[in-house]
Amino acid sequence: MNQAAFVQYLQYEKRFSAHTILAYEQDLSQFIAFLEHTHSLTSVAEVRHSHIRSWMVELLQQGLTSRSLRRKLSTLKTYFRFLLRQGHLAQSPMHKIITPKIGKRLPQYLQTNEVNQLLDEVEWGSDYSNQRDRLIINLLYHTGIRRSELIGLKIADIDLHSRTLKVLGKGNKERLLPFGAELAQLLQPYLNLRQAHFPNHSNHELLLTDKGEPLYPKLVYNIVKRCLSIVSTLEQRSPHVLRHTFATHLSDNGADLNAIKELLGHANLAATQIYTHNSIEKLRQVYQQAHPKAKSEATEGSPAGWRDGKSETVVPK
Repeated sequence: MNQAAFVQYLQYEKRFSAHTILAYEQDLSQFIAFLEHTHSLTSVAEVRHSHIRSWMVELLQQGLTSRSLRRKLSTLKTYFRFLLRQGHLAQSPMHKIITPKIGKRLPQYLQTNEVNQLLDEVEWGSDYSNQRDRLIINLLYHTGIRRSELIGLKIADIDLHSRTLKVLGKGNKERLLPFGAELAQLLQPYLNLRQAHFPNHSNHELLLTDKGEPLYPKLVYNIVKRCLSIVSTLEQRSPHVLRHTFATHLSDNGADLNAIKELLGHANLAATQIYTHNSIEKLRQVYQQAHPKAKSEATEGSPAGWRDGKSETVVPK
């Protein structure tokens, strides 16, 4: 069903990351297997909206969350748009499919004291793996880069003189990020240690495994989860939590929203606006603690629209 051509389209025209392409491949393979097994369909021209709906029902019965279902439907939308462009279809079967709506939770992030404890008070070993892990945590927090961007960093992307970092983001879009003296003071010793540990190494990646291979997503996730568990009890302790922390702390300290957008590499401002909600929540707590009338309201009950101190406002992605 034109899977190979679709993957090439994602890679060379849409310029999706390898991680995103893999997710799309898995979603599409799962859908095609369902069509063949359940409906005995072997041609994409036979697919109707009823087949897609029956797949949705099966996924939900299997316990798939609405968020995951939305991602799979996004894969199908992209796939059928591709087939329309190629002339394989006259109409997309997705036109009658309604994507389930979900309320967006505010992103989880570390408190300032937790970050300070992790970066300044935790005892890091002096060997290569410990210093690499320390740099991973600092890079994620100091620059807000994504996990995939971290893995893709090359030594040549670091400019210690100007204190800038060149990052290859989504859609192969480059951006230049500044960093401060604290991160710079970690980078040069790490580079020296890396050279001593791998003297004859040909890999140009900044961060390597203990065996000198490029990092991979699961390893980065495990490193970050282990380190964050030292200082935080958050349910989520992933690399993205440090990205959320970076953006939230900038917003809390008055950074311009457009500047945060550029630093994060967001395509539009709507994706960045979620961090203002964290700031508003923090201000609301201060207001309730300090304002005389707010104090009296807090004792009588929560205002409309709030439950247990949490906003029910749906925020943009």
